[in-house]
Amino acid sequence: MITHIQGRLVEKNPTEVVIDCNGVGYLLNISLHTFSQIPDNEALKLFAHLIVREDSHTLYGFSSIAEREIFKLLISVSGIGANTARTMLSSLSPQQVKEAIAHGDVALIQSIKGIGAKTAARVILDLKDKVLKVYDIDEVSVNKNNTHKDEALSALEVLGFAKKQSERIVDKIVSQQPDASVETIIKEALKNL
Repeated sequence: MITHIQGRLVEKNPTEVVIDCNGVGYLLNISLHTFSQIPDNEALKLFAHLIVREDSHTLYGFSSIAEREIFKLLISVSGIGANTARTMLSSLSPQQVKEAIAHGDVALIQSIKGIGAKTAARVILDLKDKVLKVYDIDEVSVNKNNTHKDEALSALEVLGFAKKQSERIVDKIVSQQPDASVETIIKEALKNL
């Protein structure tokens, strides 16, 4: 198994990169999240996951081990292939995917292009216990934070802010300040909106 590839960045696109390792160019499919994390200098190290199929060997590259682990969890779900998992990690950060699964946020997962209600529910059903266990997330704090987050989001929506933009900012605030009150979340969000 190839766990990482380190070398000289030859080509960089939003969906793939080519890394030259001692004269061999490796094409790695990447998410937009990884694309945004790649520095402009030539030296590059990406964590990798190799998928072997009857007709192809495809490498996927990730900027962090955490993103690769979320990817591996996602592709373990029936109906989620590598490209769908990559789309999920392009639409949401690995942290947002992890929190959406832990919180049981079907709407957020369903907002990703190509994910329907049944698939979103299956992702949560199959992965919630694993995410709570692997990332040591306390379900009680998840539920408390989720209500604070929901209250803050509905308040921001009433104030006329777009739901998607508000969700991104509120998710960021909640991840930085897990014990933040509803008022604190709203105040911080208003500074960033």
